[in-house]
Amino acid sequence: MTTERGPVRILVVQHEDDAGPGLVGERLQAAGCAVTVVAPAGVLREAAEVPGSADGFDGVVVLGGTPGPADDSSAPWLPQVRQLIADCLDRDVPLLGICLGAQLLAHVAGGAVLPLPAGPEIGIAPLWLSDAAFSDALMSGLEPPLQAVQWHELEVAELPPGARLLCRGEECAHQAFRVGRSAWGLQFHMEVLADSVVAWARSGADELAGAGIRGADLVADVQAAERGLRSMWAPVADRWIGVCIARRDSGADA
Repeated sequence: MTTERGPVRILVVQHEDDAGPGLVGERLQAAGCAVTVVAPAGVLREAAEVPGSADGFDGVVVLGGTPGPADDSSAPWLPQVRQLIADCLDRDVPLLGICLGAQLLAHVAGGAVLPLPAGPEIGIAPLWLSDAAFSDALMSGLEPPLQAVQWHELEVAELPPGARLLCRGEECAHQAFRVGRSAWGLQFHMEVLADSVVAWARSGADELAGAGIRGADLVADVQAAERGLRSMWAPVADRWIGVCIARRDSGADA
């Protein structure tokens, strides 16, 4: 949102070319935020590499991707992302971690990330709010039944010390959580709509086949649910932007 202080400055960490901010990006644009997207070398043309600090930003979004949160050998940029997340936690910079971003948050804050015992969770899945969600700045006000797109083979098996569980699922107990006052981890993909799933079904065809899922069926399910997904999760993105605005207007780190 643009005010006399200038636009709210948001840093987005994108790990893969087909895993962009989606619906969250739409809401950032609608709010007039100044968005900077950073990525590992070679992922996005002209994107800067991931910084180790949130200096100059009012909020940070860390998106999903294929690696695990400690797979540094295959994803050598992850130490920088973990350092960035630690900086957000140290200085209370609002953070929104999605899928891999949530796993990275849990890892940095002292939780445990492990493979899902039953194998990958892929598709539209139901979610249930915890009692803590009803007083949370992001999750309060949501009306069940909830659902979201899932595509992950790891889970936050143990929440970080002091974290608040906000949302659970059938196959993954820790679907949403908050660390401290303003760092949220969402295992589900609140940002993903049908266009992203079309791309993922193509690039992840072997994984879908191994899970016994037809890509066309998955795409059709998300297309049918898209209107509801958009109306459900857009307000959550807007509330997170509101947290960033409040921090900026409080003069933190000024």
